[in-house]
Formats: sequence, structure tokens, C-alpha cells
Amino acid sequence: MWKSAASRVYTVVRVSRAILIKILTDLHVKLSAPDVDELHQELLVYFGLIGALQECEALEAAWRDSYNRRHIEEFIKAWLRRKRREKAEPIPGVF
Repeated sequence: MWKSAASRVYTVVRVSRAILIKILTDLHVKLSAPDVDELHQELLVYFGLIGALQECEALEAAWRDSYNRRHIEEFIKAWLRRKRREKAEPIPGVF
């Protein structure tokens, strides 16, 4: 039986997200599910992987390559710094 296109896309996103969770584990980073989803989307967009034919394989291959690995690590660290700043900044008008 053939899977629907939506089902295939969902499976690819799940696998790609699982690869990101492995990457975060390798970096000793623990995030909430919404933060993982947000980072996942931003990472795929930043590296031009969103909608790629082999999105999960491309992310995994990039992580195995030392050059790309360094760039992925730098992106994740910058993303974490930005999230930390956003949480620390007061919201104007809220006391």
C-alpha cells in the first residue's frame, strides 16, 4: 500500500528531527520539544535543507563532515545564546 504524500513528509520530518536530537545529545544540549522544533526549522532553513529530497540524509551527512559539523555547532550555539538573551530581556510594558 502506498503512503500518502503527507504521511511521507511527516516521516521525513520525524527522522530529520531525530537526527537533530542526536546532534543535540552529542553537544550535551537538552531542549524542550517546542525549542527543538523551532531550532529544527531554523537549522534546515539556514543550511538550505528545507524541502530537500533527502533532508534527513543531508543533515546526517553534514553532521558527519568536519567542516559542516563545525558550522552546525556554531549555528546551534548562536541560536542558544539568542534564546537565552530573549528569555532574559524584559518585555516592554510588562511589570
